[in-house]
Amino acid sequence: MSTLIDANTVISVSHLSTQFVEENSQKEPSQKEKWQKYFIQTGEGGSDEFLSMLNHTNRTLAAVFEKVQLPYSGVKPELIEKAIQSVNLDSEPSDLRHVIDRTTELVVKNSIFVQHPNCIAHLHTPPLLSSIAAEAMIAALNQSMDSWDQASSATYVEQKVIDWVCEKYQLGMCSDGVFTSGGTQSNLMGLLLARDWIADKISQHSIQKMGLPEYSNKLRIICSKKSHFTVQKLASLLGLGERSVCCVETNSNGTIDINSLEETLGELKAEGLIPFVLVGTAGTTDHGAIDDLSTLSSIAQAEGMWFHVDAAYGGALILSQDKLRLTGIEHADSLSVDFHKLFYQTVSCGAILIKDKSNFGYLRHHADYLNREDDELPNLVDKSIATTKRFDALKVFMTMQNVGAEQLGQMYDHLLIQAKQVATLIQNNDRFELLAEPSLSTVLFRSKSTTVKELDDLNKTVRLEALTRGIAVLGETVVNHNVALKLTILNPGLKMSDFESLLKQIDNLVIEQEKIRVKQ
Repeated sequence: MSTLIDANTVISVSHLSTQFVEENSQKEPSQKEKWQKYFIQTGEGGSDEFLSMLNHTNRTLAAVFEKVQLPYSGVKPELIEKAIQSVNLDSEPSDLRHVIDRTTELVVKNSIFVQHPNCIAHLHTPPLLSSIAAEAMIAALNQSMDSWDQASSATYVEQKVIDWVCEKYQLGMCSDGVFTSGGTQSNLMGLLLARDWIADKISQHSIQKMGLPEYSNKLRIICSKKSHFTVQKLASLLGLGERSVCCVETNSNGTIDINSLEETLGELKAEGLIPFVLVGTAGTTDHGAIDDLSTLSSIAQAEGMWFHVDAAYGGALILSQDKLRLTGIEHADSLSVDFHKLFYQTVSCGAILIKDKSNFGYLRHHADYLNREDDELPNLVDKSIATTKRFDALKVFMTMQNVGAEQLGQMYDHLLIQAKQVATLIQNNDRFELLAEPSLSTVLFRSKSTTVKELDDLNKTVRLEALTRGIAVLGETVVNHNVALKLTILNPGLKMSDFESLLKQIDNLVIEQEKIRVKQ
């Protein structure tokens, strides 16, 4: 059966089509303009909305900072949670200024203010202005640090900073590195490279291509009992299991016991096991202890082991007058550095450095759409476990030009001196007990009481009360089986009067608890 369409029908359809196109072409610009306002546009006037929003955000934040009196608002945690959970993420779009204002009231004002003198719990620094300015550039540019065609100049900036820091640690002409999200990722990469290296060394086995070798259950990671907890966590991720981690006894100051280490190595080899990587720590989280890196490097070399150094906390000493405390770090096969600690960068910002750049070959994998084998321009994904990666190197790049290595080193030197002064202040106060001599910038102590016998419970309660009431953000750990309060001194602008005031506030909480417990 044929279908006949007359001329009038054709004209009618043609007219409707033309009308549809015209109507949609008229709507398209307004819809396009509606979408454009959500982005930065190139060209004249394209950044007007961006500038307006950035200025509004900055003014709003500045107004909050000027009124901050406590390190935390003191609002009950369950009330904040309830308020945040009540936000409707499926609501109609709101003006960004209103969103910024509401977020300021709900989130910003109930944040932990790392700039406050009483925010002193963790390795969580107040960031430098150079780093904050760099963050604005990083966000606006949104470079992805995997391939050159997504991060042109940024690729060279990262390599420049990596070369600079490798030189600071004297890792040699063959050294290299890559930026990471922080110490955990850096340690993961160091241990991963060590694992693949030992399999290649023992039997030319490629774990990347073939998986774990048959003798993988014999591989052992050696570290101290004070090493970062992520060593065990990462051993699990690497398929070796936590049982592969052998934790060696430490000295009273938190450093690894060399005699115990040598005994452990002898016992493991006698059992037919394979200790393949030795982890040294330059700054344990609690004590700030720095292992004898020189001796560890000699042992690792003599035993044919990979030497990894976790310098997330103490690595910034390389800029200070006390940099000789890091002697031996130059022999590390891999080295973790956290710029978001005592280099004062915003979170996150870390790096893994290696002595022999050829070992990055254990990670390399080529993709036709990203990092082709015949690419002449550098692609940083070739030496990273991450693909999409932030342009964090810009923060260090700008900081070194603005603040400089010398001033950063002087800040660190000041903190070391101040930590000892605070320790003396605590020692001279019979309401407190110093539990360890400071090694870097942490001070471990506890409150005492003549009426409360359960000091562990007392100190736990004091820390939690101080936090939730917005009085102070204190650290808590265990030292020689005693619950300890921890001051992690990172802010170079603090005065001794700030610490005197803080200790007074802590003791007031103790007195309050003493009264409560007497009534019970």
